[in-house]
Amino acid sequence: MICVIHTEGDVAEWTFPADPGAVRTARTVVRAQLRVWGLDPLCDVTALLVSELVTNALRHATGPIGVRLVRPSKRHDALLVEVSDPLPDPPRERAARPDDETGRGLQLVANSSRRWGTRPGEKGKTVWFELALPG
Repeated sequence: MICVIHTEGDVAEWTFPADPGAVRTARTVVRAQLRVWGLDPLCDVTALLVSELVTNALRHATGPIGVRLVRPSKRHDALLVEVSDPLPDPPRERAARPDDETGRGLQLVANSSRRWGTRPGEKGKTVWFELALPG
């Protein structure tokens, strides 16, 4: 189940249950919204990074997971993407060994985005990243 909060204008927000199907659904709605905004070149990388962050939220937190996109304006030349969950602890980047099956998500976010970070929320935290517009 997905709860669409808002998808008009320059902001799109969704809330997903802490369920493994949330990862696939998040990828799908993010891709669709970016196409609506004419940001097709950012679809693949954004969907990949959202997948990683939603997967992290599923592994470490219980409760709803929020995904929020903010379309670039003339003042900002980057897409802002946020993934929120109810766990207050910030994620930690770690160095995965070659044979580790996990531990690369935040490295992927850090290496693929222009900037990224975390911030505490009223209930939990938000991990965010910015993607520069192509071209």
